[in-house]
Amino acid sequence: MKTKKGMIALMGSGELTATMVEVHKEILDGLGENPRAVFLDTPAGFQLNCDHLSNRAVDYFRTHVQRPLTVASYKSHENTAEYDAERAFETLRQADYVLIGPGSPTYAVRQWSRSPIPRILTERIEHGGCLVAASAAALTVGRLTVPVYEIYKVGEELRWAQGMDILKHFGFDLVVVPHWNNAEGGTHDTRFCYMGEPRFRGLESFLPEDVSVLGLDEHTACLMDLEKDEGEIRGIGRITVRRGDEELTLEKGDRFPLAVLRGESLPWSRKATDREVSGPRPAAEKRHESFWDGVHRIERAFRDGLDALDGTASTNAVLELDRAIWRAKEDLENEEFISQARDLLREMIVMLGTRLSVEPRIEARRFAPLVEKLLELREGMRREKRWQEADAIRESLRHAEVIIEDEMGGSRWRLES
Repeated sequence: MKTKKGMIALMGSGELTATMVEVHKEILDGLGENPRAVFLDTPAGFQLNCDHLSNRAVDYFRTHVQRPLTVASYKSHENTAEYDAERAFETLRQADYVLIGPGSPTYAVRQWSRSPIPRILTERIEHGGCLVAASAAALTVGRLTVPVYEIYKVGEELRWAQGMDILKHFGFDLVVVPHWNNAEGGTHDTRFCYMGEPRFRGLESFLPEDVSVLGLDEHTACLMDLEKDEGEIRGIGRITVRRGDEELTLEKGDRFPLAVLRGESLPWSRKATDREVSGPRPAAEKRHESFWDGVHRIERAFRDGLDALDGTASTNAVLELDRAIWRAKEDLENEEFISQARDLLREMIVMLGTRLSVEPRIEARRFAPLVEKLLELREGMRREKRWQEADAIRESLRHAEVIIEDEMGGSRWRLES
């Protein structure tokens, strides 16, 4: 009896956020009754918060996907006891659905290369299971992987490292690059998994001619159904396939033959150099604004308001960023993104207070609309016990010679005499 082949799901990021809940659910629903879902922790095995990440995944599945998730813990080859390693391997062998996420791709490959894990994952896919490789894990499944930490954080020379090459077993000669449209850098280019365009062009020049690049936008999944030999794009972004000077972009909702990823067919191709990747697009085709895109838009509005001495516009931007942060928390946005946005919020509050303090002294009636809005924001923060942000507003206003007096019925303000 012929075994039904399974699925490979590659995610650019967001594997534990609201954008991927339905993707997880639909894949699991297609794996029969009571599929066994497993989280493999190796990519973050060197991190002190590795167990926290695993617990977060388990909680996310229980709360949002409404399925149990078991952890197969294999943090390192050297430090995992033989019995514990065998338990992890057996858990993976029994899995119908394996999720692997953030960490270091080169660390993960180094640990797995001395274990049966690559073979186990391949066999699970061959026998109808699903491998979900997100973020750092997505980098590991191709022939080569980007040493992200080594290049971006340490400054090593451009190079590719060996990947697990699980995709090769299914006919795909690819390198997979998540975080394709990353914008965390703000003032500097962090697209292409933090490499930026100049460095990534250099990396591409080192690729063998027969290897294609599969770029995955953040909060975007490329579902590869091996039984149907069909792919589908889910999430809020797009994928980009590049081979030589040819490039193909596929949007969310697009279905396509997997021959496209095998290099057998690249329809609708165009020169990759004809336009900047992830560059401006017609208004009708613009994708849903990501959280980080929204943060940058708000920051620009804030700075434009400061430059124009438009205090109302700047204060409104502060209020909008505060709302965006709390919406992101509810939507299970990446915690690191939320933390960075909070840092930006405090910075904006300080900048607003500093700008007001160096402007000529103005009448209280002209000052009032700005101060009242900031007090409204501060009062909400105090109710939510966000004391650090609330204190930042008080201190910023103090530098502008505005004194805040907290009373039982609320807060009032006055100009320093």
